[in-house]
Amino acid sequence: MGVRKLKPNTNAQRGLSVDDFSDITKKKPEKSLLVTKKKTSGRNSQGKITIRHRGGGVKQKYRLVDFKMLSGEFEVLAIEYDPNRSARIALLGNDNKKIYILAPAGLRVGKKLKFGEGAGLSTGNRKKLKDLPVGSSVFNIELNPGQGGKMVRSAGSSAQLLAKEGELVHLRLPSGEIRMISRECMASIGSVSNPEHSNIKIGKAGRVRKMGKRPTVRGSAMNPVDHPHGGGEGNQSIGIKHPKTPWGAPALGLKTRKKKNPSGKYIVRGRKKKRR
Repeated sequence: MGVRKLKPNTNAQRGLSVDDFSDITKKKPEKSLLVTKKKTSGRNSQGKITIRHRGGGVKQKYRLVDFKMLSGEFEVLAIEYDPNRSARIALLGNDNKKIYILAPAGLRVGKKLKFGEGAGLSTGNRKKLKDLPVGSSVFNIELNPGQGGKMVRSAGSSAQLLAKEGELVHLRLPSGEIRMISRECMASIGSVSNPEHSNIKIGKAGRVRKMGKRPTVRGSAMNPVDHPHGGGEGNQSIGIKHPKTPWGAPALGLKTRKKKNPSGKYIVRGRKKKRR
């Protein structure tokens, strides 16, 4: 996979870059693994907007990705694009069925993958964390045994197995957080495909709208009835000591994680602060 820059034939194309899709081997998805995807534009069952700045976008079909991958041996039939995620997906098949999985980096068509007992330590295989050596890079990790992968699924990401301690193992997640989970949880070996996804520059507003994202308006450009930062004549300051959300909660630096969250006891070290 690579990133291709466009010639600046128009102002909108200056600085814009796109995916070259060089790693894609099959354009049309497997029909048996497609379902319709209904868009809600960020609204709940009452029609109220619960997530702002969503709506529109290109129509998509959802690919049924198998995040559990509990057992079996499969051959890689194709590497495909998935509009619902940043990573690539791989079409696997054997004599009984076909499945989609999150494709690991470096996966090639024709390779044999094995999940569960007896799987080797090669990239793409899936095993229990207790069977992996310390220092292994893993992705698509379960939080509870048999639940299916929940963590480390975005393009180019991976976690590292740091230590084994009794019934738990220590993992360093991409955020820098060190977390303990059960040694019976399963994880895929390697890192997620499409690592250059973060280098793509969107370049123009119309491309964002096709992704289903609507414009974001500054609070200081609104009226006081709509936002705590609103009101005033001209380019005024926000008029309060600390920035706030539209609902009056502190916007910067406030920790939103509950102090009594039951899973807090499994966090050895918190995630690193992002540099602004």
